Amino acid sequence: MAVLLSTIKGMLFLLLLPCFCFGQPAPPLLRFSIFLEPANRVYLHWDHDEEEMMTFELQVHTTGWVAFGFSPDGELPGSDIVIGGVFPNGSIYFSDCHVVDQATLEEDESQDYQLLSVTENETSTTMLFKRHLRTCDPNDLDITTDTARLVTAFGTDDTVQFFKGQRFSRSLLLMRYRGPSDSTDPKIFFTYDLRLDNFAVPAEETKYACTFIPLPRVKQKHHIYKFEPVITPHNITLVHHILVYACGNASVLPSSIDDCYGPNPDFALCSQVLVGWAVGGESYQYPEEAAVSIGTPWDPQYVRLEIHYSNFDLLPGLIDSSGIRLYYTPELRKYDVGVLQTGIFTFPVHFIPPGAESYRSYGLCNSSQFDEMNGMLVPDLHVFAYLLHTHLSGRGVKAAQYRNGEQLGIICEDNKYDFSLQEVRDMKETLTVRPGDEILVECNFQTLDRSGITYGGPSTMNEMCLTFLFYYPRNNISSCMGYPDILYIAHALKQEASDAVEAIMALDFVDWDNETVKIAEKVAKEADQVVMIKTINELQRNETGLIRDISIPEWSPCHNISGHLSISGHLSPSGLRAATNPCLTAVCTSESSTLRETASPPLLPLTQLVFSWLVLASEYGK
Repeated sequence: MAVLLSTIKGMLFLLLLPCFCFGQPAPPLLRFSIFLEPANRVYLHWDHDEEEMMTFELQVHTTGWVAFGFSPDGELPGSDIVIGGVFPNGSIYFSDCHVVDQATLEEDESQDYQLLSVTENETSTTMLFKRHLRTCDPNDLDITTDTARLVTAFGTDDTVQFFKGQRFSRSLLLMRYRGPSDSTDPKIFFTYDLRLDNFAVPAEETKYACTFIPLPRVKQKHHIYKFEPVITPHNITLVHHILVYACGNASVLPSSIDDCYGPNPDFALCSQVLVGWAVGGESYQYPEEAAVSIGTPWDPQYVRLEIHYSNFDLLPGLIDSSGIRLYYTPELRKYDVGVLQTGIFTFPVHFIPPGAESYRSYGLCNSSQFDEMNGMLVPDLHVFAYLLHTHLSGRGVKAAQYRNGEQLGIICEDNKYDFSLQEVRDMKETLTVRPGDEILVECNFQTLDRSGITYGGPSTMNEMCLTFLFYYPRNNISSCMGYPDILYIAHALKQEASDAVEAIMALDFVDWDNETVKIAEKVAKEADQVVMIKTINELQRNETGLIRDISIPEWSPCHNISGHLSISGHLSPSGLRAATNPCLTAVCTSESSTLRETASPPLLPLTQLVFSWLVLASEYGK
């Protein structure tokens, strides 16, 4: 009898363990991680594989419920959410939901997120789960190379109140292809800062400050293999972007600091981008096969440091010493890196009408003259990374490649562009651009909040449409950008003008509405494009070209792997309460508007069996 009771007690102990302890797999190694809110209470690890599956591990500083998901536009309605946690008794709950409106959370009929584990300690809850990049559920948002708007939330206990919990949002690129472990520092390396020195930022909405700085003096060839921003801490919201332009060694450069695009044109010299950073970006390390060369007679000795300040609050007395830190090494890579600037040439010929829900602009690069302008044959460009850039009205950017008039594919794109997240992004695979190819950059803008025309220009309230392509091996071409025939556009809009200046001015007399916006978009695409090609030594040549249509690749097949649950009703605005009946899949809403608990399938039959044994043992001992 004692042996039997001991065995039964041991089995009861096992049955009281939380269900996620049974057969829990070893956690996967996830390459990417980031804090999702300022207080560092929400930490996300993630990774994706060749089977188009993405795995997430969400660690939250709470012992209550946690939620994670995607928003289509940064707002709650339409968001794709999973909610989970651990009850005080050790059992767990987890469910795939979507937000209907500001007060309604509804369970997905198709449960496409697969829970791997939920664990809890004295201070934190960790939820490990995965899903396909593209499911067949219309309530699940696709994970693409676009910027994702993430939503996270949590509560202090397991009474799920999604709309009352602490909630955060953050823009993030999830489809990354190189993690920190994929790049290592060389054994010997040095750092060198390109910075302004106590620059007095004026109380102006926009300021472009430029100065010329020598690169590190080295006696033999070195490679710059990494760069990172160095931002004066209290100016983190002030610095919009930092660009470093390589100067031709024959250039006569000014001293001091001045407006980059002001009355002195010398401060706009040097147009070949060497490295670049913009708001939201972090450090960037080049791939193992290529880096930026310094120290040879063909390498630049000086650079132009350009810092764009956005002082929207017109704060006086701001002092800044921001810049870029370079990491360089004598341990050389195989190739030298170059950067090609493409898109729309930035000046007022580029315009976006007011009140536009969507307006597309185009800039063309025709590389047919690259060999002649380079002074020698240009090798194929192996593009491995890119940086996309617009200002506040930009909603999407894409670059397409054409050869002999036929589109080869999309080089890079972000259809959910976020002004606050501009970073150098790696290509999935290196892409080859041959001399003679065309590169077409399309930018999509929205100006519903503007009553006047938005012109191309340097101010944050102006617009830009640029794509920086990082490639190897380097050549002397610094930029290849286009702009449309503005006179043709003005005449198509029934405005009188005899030259480009009059055409730009005439646009203010257009009665802008949905019809005229679409006419402007159509004729700007039909107009001849002037293509401007420039070299590192400021040589420039213009040619013409035409804008071609961009074909969008077909979607890959979706993955329908979920179980289908019947549902009715919605969640109450105050949230959800835990139900008592266990089930294999947690649900966000049911006829009783509850979140149900996930339990291990064998738990109930074994409990009944042990109870029967206890009854028999009691009878046996009488």
